[in-house]
Amino acid sequence: MDYVALNIPVIGDEQAEILTAFLADWPFESFETEPGVLKAYIPRERLIDCKVQIDALLAENGVQGRYVAIETQNWNAVWESNFPPVEVEGRLRIRAPFHAPSPEDVMEVVLMPKMSFGTGHHATTWLMSRAVLDLGVAGRRGLDMGSGTGVLAIVAAKCGAEHVDAVDIDDWADENCRENIAANGVADRIEPMLGDVRRIAGRHYDFILANINRNILTADMPAYAATLSAGGDLVMSGFLAADVPAVTARAAELGMECVSVAERDGWMAVHVRKG
Repeated sequence: MDYVALNIPVIGDEQAEILTAFLADWPFESFETEPGVLKAYIPRERLIDCKVQIDALLAENGVQGRYVAIETQNWNAVWESNFPPVEVEGRLRIRAPFHAPSPEDVMEVVLMPKMSFGTGHHATTWLMSRAVLDLGVAGRRGLDMGSGTGVLAIVAAKCGAEHVDAVDIDDWADENCRENIAANGVADRIEPMLGDVRRIAGRHYDFILANINRNILTADMPAYAATLSAGGDLVMSGFLAADVPAVTARAAELGMECVSVAERDGWMAVHVRKG
């Protein structure tokens, strides 16, 4: 899958956060902020249908973006130079093979992504991983929706989950997930599935993890609710504070009650439970 990077000059973190919230209404898959620029990544084929509206939105906010095509490639070298380990309260460490091993009393996940857009979403990875640690997934069946590297599925399996489906639309992500679950010794309990939310039709889960973005979450939430068992947990991240009311309202419409809301570095996670 080919991607396009939309590079937008910004003045400070506040403007970057405001623009990120606006752009979250469109099918961008990742955001990262560097000094003086916000970078938003979107699949090339999905940009075609919304570029005019995005440009109008930027103009309304007094900024102009530059689109840069990113051809499919192996991003390991870029990732290695930018990615620090993710430390979760001394209980979990998500690292790459080139990082030092974790202490024996700390759960670890070792990942080497084939495709990475930098470290912009480490806050959501942290939030979701902590949620898994506290969710009580042992002996339960789950779903990691928009699984990417498979990190959340791997954490769930290492926390004792009976089985986890790991679904992603990107063939690079699917291939990488398979490699990572094998490397972490949990391939017998995780099933990578290439495709979108239609892949989960007819399946049943005790918990669902979805670290995507607000638009996809609210659009696909009926499918999550349909596959979630009574009393099951849905944990979502990949959005900002301004998006929380829309996410929780959609969940309430579908019979799911908000259990908790968490924040890290401006990014949010919402835990809801099906009645």
